[in-house]
Amino acid sequence: MVAQEYTVDLNKPLVFQVGHLGEAYQEWVHQPIVSKEGPRFFASDFWESLTRTVWWAIPSIWLPVVCFSASRSMKMGHTLDHVALIVVTGIFIWTLMEYTLHRFLFHINTKSYWANTAHYLLHGCHHKHPMDGLRLVFPPAATAILLFPFWNFVKLISTPTSAPALFGGGLLGYVMYDCTHYYLHHGQPAKGVAHNLKRYHLNHHFRIQDKGFGITSALWDRVFGTLPPNKATVKSK
Repeated sequence: MVAQEYTVDLNKPLVFQVGHLGEAYQEWVHQPIVSKEGPRFFASDFWESLTRTVWWAIPSIWLPVVCFSASRSMKMGHTLDHVALIVVTGIFIWTLMEYTLHRFLFHINTKSYWANTAHYLLHGCHHKHPMDGLRLVFPPAATAILLFPFWNFVKLISTPTSAPALFGGGLLGYVMYDCTHYYLHHGQPAKGVAHNLKRYHLNHHFRIQDKGFGITSALWDRVFGTLPPNKATVKSK
């Protein structure tokens, strides 16, 4: 007997369905459904609410933390110019983290039930429903948890007085990333850098999904050889 392929019912909560796809999950999740209406994840209204975040919550919540962090380094004796340089360094560090996470974690190949489920929650849902506006930015509760290991990492690579500003710079880089990502999906830039970034990112979604991992820039794609071919372009939507 040949086992029947599992079929996902898009009219039911998806999270605990997708794991059953097994080895077929990767192919399924990279066939996008272009609709601004996002799917339901959980039957529970409470858990469902935790998966939805408006884009403006990101700068509203985290920019005050950025300012507080930078001010701590100033109170420890750093000048404004020095703090600004440290913050820019933090932003630069974030761009490498952005690329690394997107390439090696968000696009990891999975096939077991729980690995598929975790991947769908982390990034697969975005590739399946790329225009779901309430799931384009990272939920603040999850970000808060991840900031603890990031703070410990920053303390390892910096001095006690520069660590707060470096942490703030990395966090500012994240805020810029999430806001840029939202705009690339829902903004309508007619020309310039934003227009080129939008085309670049839509290529990643709709043409070559194993290339073009940068969001805020193509810098690290150039460095590590993951630029998509020039002919692989898609018009901005």
